[in-house]
Amino acid sequence: MASEVKETKKEKFVRLAEARTNKALAQIKLIGNLSDKSTYEFTEEDVNKIFAHLEKEIKIARARFNGTEESKKFKL
Repeated sequence: MASEVKETKKEKFVRLAEARTNKALAQIKLIGNLSDKSTYEFTEEDVNKIFAHLEKEIKIARARFNGTEESKKFKL
């Protein structure tokens, strides 16, 4: 019978934090691709809404490490 090595809470945190952060960074890069004016049409207001919401969600995520706060879905 093979013995299973149980992942510690820290190891699980590191594994998930790295994977989720890398996914988030990839998605942010894709948002940056929307800046191509030859392909997309947008206003400065649209851009401000996107980045304001991203910044707000980052603040909320950080706050959750000290307590809890709910986030909301983004919609232009």
